Amino acid sequence: MGLELALLPRLQRDLTEPEPIPEAGIARACELMRSGRLFRYGEMGADQNDVAVLEQEFAALIARRYCVAVNSGGAALYLALKVLDVQPGEPVLVNGFTLAPVPGAILHAGARPVLVEIGADYVIDCDDLRRKARASGARILLLSHMRGHIADMDAVMGACDELGLVLVEDCAHALCATWNGRAIGTFGEAAAFSAQTYKHLNAGEGGFLVLDDAHRAARAILHSGSYMLHGQHLSAPTSDVIAGWEERTPNFSMRMTALAAALLRPQLRDLPRRVARWNAIHDRIASAIARSQHVRLPPRSPRQQYSATSVQFSLLGFTDGEIAAVLDRCAARCLPIKWFGAGRQRGFTSAPRHWRYAGEQGPMSQTHAILAGLCDIRTPLSLTDEDCDLAAEILREAIETVVSTRTETGKTGRAATS
Repeated sequence: MGLELALLPRLQRDLTEPEPIPEAGIARACELMRSGRLFRYGEMGADQNDVAVLEQEFAALIARRYCVAVNSGGAALYLALKVLDVQPGEPVLVNGFTLAPVPGAILHAGARPVLVEIGADYVIDCDDLRRKARASGARILLLSHMRGHIADMDAVMGACDELGLVLVEDCAHALCATWNGRAIGTFGEAAAFSAQTYKHLNAGEGGFLVLDDAHRAARAILHSGSYMLHGQHLSAPTSDVIAGWEERTPNFSMRMTALAAALLRPQLRDLPRRVARWNAIHDRIASAIARSQHVRLPPRSPRQQYSATSVQFSLLGFTDGEIAAVLDRCAARCLPIKWFGAGRQRGFTSAPRHWRYAGEQGPMSQTHAILAGLCDIRTPLSLTDEDCDLAAEILREAIETVVSTRTETGKTGRAATS
């Protein structure tokens, strides 16, 4: 890439850098480690109730009756499907722009993913939802609020009512987001959240299942691995409801540890600051890269309040080779950008065509056309305004360089597909 590139400023920030755990969480974690009591339950009684209190606090945050804390967001999705009585081989609808653990959770539950197309706004196409629901006979829609992009929930709920679909929400990227003032995670019969390091809350790994039905909550508690210690749950139905399911519900050992809960509880109180800063970072970078005529940002309805931890955009009119060249030039200046249109899955990033384990899905041509130019920049809270401006400048410079090279060599790019 030459000497001229080496002389350009580089981004001096690790985009995978999480915020430190709050001191209160570190202090409580140290107490637990000194005691050795890292299991959420106490056989001789509740020695500590970090997880139980966290469940209670998280349920209140989302405005759901019950919360069950588990060891990952994928486990929460799996439990949601199990308590909805998903059957072996049963079709479960899911939008095609998501991450591999979502169709993975469907397969883990013994069901069969049926992928639904997305539109130019990166969210589920309700017309294709209707087609796929009728063709498959599915009764469950697992809606992934991928990267915090919120579908028109009025339209989604209208389609679910029309088709008799039960909604499960994947809210791994949508904590604190709303639609028309209503919290994302309260539309479905159940919703799953994540506490993996790159989400809004960071325990390294962890998840939450939230729901309102007492019998499903009882089963989720037992499935998660409470043994007969479920009385130590604070966010729970009455003991007689749980007792009615005790001998009919297998233990899947998906509990959250006391240590993870200790790290998470003080982070809940810090969420308003975090979300405000994340959105400010998102908006600053997004508005700056939108100055390029070769970048398209997905439209967002004014009815949604997003909670962004990354920025997504589409590169328009580029061949695959040209997109790779843009991203290589950005990487040379220490700005890593994910690309959902890449031929091979890489890191966390993949597309439906990579999920051969999901079975035959048809071409998914509309989704793959949109993903062909879809890129993603992670936005840690450590980014300063100057970092945001430099990141945008790096991307714009890389785009213009590749376009200039194309013009000089007489090449033309692929027509814009998204």
